Amino acid sequence: MRLAAIHTGNFRLDGGAMFGVVPKVIWQRYNQPDENNLCNWAMRCLLVEDGDRLILIDNGIGDKQSEKFFGYYFLNGEQSLKNSLHKAGVDFDDITDVVLTHLHFDHCGGSVHWNSGKTHIEPTFKNATYWSHEGHWNHAINPNPREKASFLSENILPIKESGQLKFVGDDLKISDNISMILANGHTEKMMCPKIQYKDQTLVFAADMIPSAAHVPPHYAMGYDIRPLVRMEENAAFLQEAVDNDYTLFYEHDLMNECGKITLNNGKFKAGEVFPLSEFI
Repeated sequence: MRLAAIHTGNFRLDGGAMFGVVPKVIWQRYNQPDENNLCNWAMRCLLVEDGDRLILIDNGIGDKQSEKFFGYYFLNGEQSLKNSLHKAGVDFDDITDVVLTHLHFDHCGGSVHWNSGKTHIEPTFKNATYWSHEGHWNHAINPNPREKASFLSENILPIKESGQLKFVGDDLKISDNISMILANGHTEKMMCPKIQYKDQTLVFAADMIPSAAHVPPHYAMGYDIRPLVRMEENAAFLQEAVDNDYTLFYEHDLMNECGKITLNNGKFKAGEVFPLSEFI
């Protein structure tokens, strides 16, 4: 098995929205906001070579939206989905599987792109199976008012129309080495891939724990549809992570790719942080 971090660039989101009820005087220690209260966040994906399969977990915001849309998020950084895959020795057509943790635009926007004539949108990974959870898919195509702006039909519907969409089964596995942890606090049936790598376990934490700063369970985001459920889910998962020495892969942490969890005096905290290369 081979693992590679795929950096698709950074974007800015409101710090208060990202940290919910946590006061700014506390959260700004972890991610310093600009004059508009915006903090910079990574959109870090993961490439897994598992046997003869090349599996991409999430794919960033993409490049097909309007200038007005991107103007809200201040994209920055030198990395891109295409360049990062090429750096890993992979092209779009080599990808066999795309795992979509959930269908918010910053996680699945790279799934599709404009064709060469810019007449219609088509899958970016033409040889891949796109994996989602059926419960989440149905939630995304019939969005609630709170999440409607995050579920963009142009990101989602072309995947099904192409015939490349597949739902995970009841066993929540897509290979012998990759299974899904389901979380319902951030959005309905979000999937966090749990990857068995040699004698270690790596969990792609998605928006369950988007950065090392979000490890304490009460650091729930304003974007969460069920913050109290999120707190309960995260506490249970963090205990599991401590008990089994999981390593977390942080999708949105600008500085830290991976990290451990510690439990001190009944409080979960981010432990050692390190690049994916040290996990490997």
